[in-house]
Amino acid sequence: MSLKQECQAVYNSYQQATDPQSVKISSTIRTVAADHKSTFDTNLVIKPGTALPPFTLPDATGTSVSSSQLLKDGPLLINFYRGSWCPYCYLELRALQRLLPDFKKRNLTLVAISGELPDTSLDTKSKLELEYPVLSDVGLVFARKLGIVWKQPDVMKDMLAFTEWKKRYGNEEW
Repeated sequence: MSLKQECQAVYNSYQQATDPQSVKISSTIRTVAADHKSTFDTNLVIKPGTALPPFTLPDATGTSVSSSQLLKDGPLLINFYRGSWCPYCYLELRALQRLLPDFKKRNLTLVAISGELPDTSLDTKSKLELEYPVLSDVGLVFARKLGIVWKQPDVMKDMLAFTEWKKRYGNEEW
């Protein structure tokens, strides 16, 4: 099954749920997504062709990894993901692992980056058997430089309480 089909299946399962809690969650997510789409300022996002700002981030074991190290072998392909709790991110990380041999043939270095702490990233890397670096951008410092961060609305806090935000991200910043 392709990534698109897997994501569509997850989406459909949420949309087809009939219990009141699931219906409320689906409705809230659709509203939040529409609001985000209409208000997110894409002018603040790094533009194609712009040089990537250099970065140094810890990997899943806490070892510092720099963009200059990663670029030594060729171009860098970065996947930013919300966290291992996100079903779409989980599917995407697995799909990227399946594509890793193709990336290597093209001398592309794949790296995944999230705001999660290294311990959480280590769990993700192990659970999904990822063979590419998983880096932690704690506090989203690098992601902010790229203009790709936005605040989750307060209405999402209750829905995402299961994520144990502070334990995963080291802070309560949404």
